[in-house]
Amino acid sequence: MADAVVDNSRRVLVAADKFKGSLTAVEVAERVTAGLRRVVPDLQVEALPVADGGDGTVDAAVAAGFERREIRVAGPLGQEVTAAFALRGDTAVVEMAEASGLQRLPAGVFAPLTASTYGSGELLRGALDAGARTIVFGVGGSATTDGGAGMLSALGARFLDEEGEPVPPGGGGLAALARADLSGLDPRLASVELVLASDVDNPLTGPKGAPAVYGPQKGASPDDVSTLDAALAHYAKVLQDAVGARAAEYAVAPGAGAAGGIGYGALLLGARFRPGIEVMLDVLGFAPALERAYLVITGEGSLDEQTLHGKAPAGVAAAARAAGKEVVAVCGRLTLPPEALGRAGIRRAYPLTDVEPDVARCIAEAGPILERVAANIARDFLA
Repeated sequence: MADAVVDNSRRVLVAADKFKGSLTAVEVAERVTAGLRRVVPDLQVEALPVADGGDGTVDAAVAAGFERREIRVAGPLGQEVTAAFALRGDTAVVEMAEASGLQRLPAGVFAPLTASTYGSGELLRGALDAGARTIVFGVGGSATTDGGAGMLSALGARFLDEEGEPVPPGGGGLAALARADLSGLDPRLASVELVLASDVDNPLTGPKGAPAVYGPQKGASPDDVSTLDAALAHYAKVLQDAVGARAAEYAVAPGAGAAGGIGYGALLLGARFRPGIEVMLDVLGFAPALERAYLVITGEGSLDEQTLHGKAPAGVAAAARAAGKEVVAVCGRLTLPPEALGRAGIRRAYPLTDVEPDVARCIAEAGPILERVAANIARDFLA
């Protein structure tokens, strides 16, 4: 029997997010490419690592041709850290987790009441200094629940107590807020297009607000959640006194609760809220890459119910389906049934656990196992 004939003109687009804790999005693309070429050695593969605004967003932009810029900023506890943003022309991609993310805390340490977004404001200021006229502000993975007060302070706002002294950093300190003054905000912000990129549409406070939904992930106890929710509600009320009704409107707007409420601060700066993956696909040049593709491979560490709510693979699959392209997904683990995948536009998913049932080994040896998974995709779809 003759060997199967392989059509090498069929280009594959690998547009996957990171496998958190195992592989970066760039490494996922490299491993998938290597696995595909085990079966089809001359296969044309285009890699476009993607992100949805959370951690890994700057790396995805750099992989797409942006320049990496590093500056020293304040971490969530005030310690100095080196953080990066990405720049191409007059467009910057700023990732708040670079300055204020959980990964910036010492191992095992949480600071739900005191962690600050001041460093994120310094990152935005760095992008302005670099000449950015459009700033994509990706938020997610934060260690903070301060409503963006730290970020606004770094950009020139003042938050004062009854004695006229600055309130302590973090969401807990906002309980002492008596007066907010935004008149000193960096004037360059008025002429910049600021896009709030997030996969979270929660309001600032309440049962679906930032403290209640995301506070426990940052080490907040039930009492801490109550304290933070009351402090952020008070913060919004004081801001209403300072800037008018829009402060109250933004508090209940989609995205206000993103990344511990930094979305609220961004909206006060005039940001436009857009789903993170949609923004990033635009910025990364996904549409022309999609046009060139015969097959699209997307994915992330866990394909689960959360994936369907604005995560990168769902955004990639939706865009690919609209363009009539076939999509398969790679992942570490899969909890979605085939019908849910189909509704999302994903023809089939390939979890690492299909090749190696031992989850611990899948995490430890994700790269080589992913190559084997990609070889299976090549056999199923390209040979």
